Amino acid sequence: MADKPTTTQAQVGAKKGKKSRECNATILILTLTLCCFGILMVYSSSSLMALRDYGDSLYFLKRQAIFAILGTVLMLVAMHVNYNVWRKFAIPLLVLSTILLAVVFIPGVGSKAGGAARWISVAGFTFQPSEAAKIALIFYLAHSTTKKEDRIREFGYGYIPYMCVLLVWLGLMLAQRDLGGAAIMAVVTSMMLLIAGTRWLYLILSMSAIIPFGVFMVAAKEYRMQRIMAFLDPWADPLGAGFQIIQSWMGFGLGGLIGAGLGEGEQKRFYLPEAHTDFIFSVIGEELGFLVVVLLICMYLSIVVMGMRIAMQAADGFGRLSAFGISLLLGMQAFANMAVVMGVVPNKGLALPFLSYGGSSLLCTMFSMGVLLNISSHVSGETAK
Repeated sequence: MADKPTTTQAQVGAKKGKKSRECNATILILTLTLCCFGILMVYSSSSLMALRDYGDSLYFLKRQAIFAILGTVLMLVAMHVNYNVWRKFAIPLLVLSTILLAVVFIPGVGSKAGGAARWISVAGFTFQPSEAAKIALIFYLAHSTTKKEDRIREFGYGYIPYMCVLLVWLGLMLAQRDLGGAAIMAVVTSMMLLIAGTRWLYLILSMSAIIPFGVFMVAAKEYRMQRIMAFLDPWADPLGAGFQIIQSWMGFGLGGLIGAGLGEGEQKRFYLPEAHTDFIFSVIGEELGFLVVVLLICMYLSIVVMGMRIAMQAADGFGRLSAFGISLLLGMQAFANMAVVMGVVPNKGLALPFLSYGGSSLLCTMFSMGVLLNISSHVSGETAK
């Protein structure tokens, strides 16, 4: 009789281990599939612009392929590095990320695009610190809240320090004209604190203060008000503020159920601005149709759901909160981009994970998937060392 609990525990551990391996394989396949599909769609949506601006139709394709290879290497490395290593570096990474968020404002180092100062330019390549900073903030929150587990419900000890960090970061991101990224990080931080055990009343009070501030930030900038007005009635200014979303809608409409065919889209032919970055989802809708759009949504949703399952089965608090934060961040960024492209929310200038052109987003997303897969490898009952 004494052996039965041990046998039962072994069977449960074996089942969890099998499910973990299956989950790992599925996430890995979905991640690599989305990454490869992104390279294809970046080429399809950017070849004409690349030929016009750089004299090389493969310009963006080659760069995205390099980012994808580097991102895959990062993911594979992160898969085999015990996730608790990142806990040891949580504070240094937070400090470094904060410094990099400020460095973008230094003349000659920071780089601007579309009026926004969000990039650091090095040797012809640009890096967006806020993408890495999002992961660093998740590690910090997971580490610190787990460490303070017994006192996380205290206002002065388990709430105020995180709000101070968040406000500093929101200030830096808003100064970079990244309202969308700031909003996403505010939500991710709030949800991670809630899961960690912070009193929900504190978070409601914070939201009550942040929402009016957000309204003020929108009203204070003319270009943000133009985005709101274009969202409410794009046809009021079809050749100005409403042009981008109207062209995006036309892309989805022209694509219909099965699409016009890969490479056959018309909206990318200098009608749809940012076709290879923020609005690549519209190009996909036009060329490959509604069925592929639904398939992509299901793929993102599957990764998020499996990520949340990993979080619930994680071996410790740091793993649980890190997996939750990574999954939530991926899901929110994907949803926000799709919602913008479909006209459900105002334009925020957010990349679509895995698919939009851009090295910073792809590298950081692939790395975070590697961390998530490593966390998953410890759900079989083993304790992460």
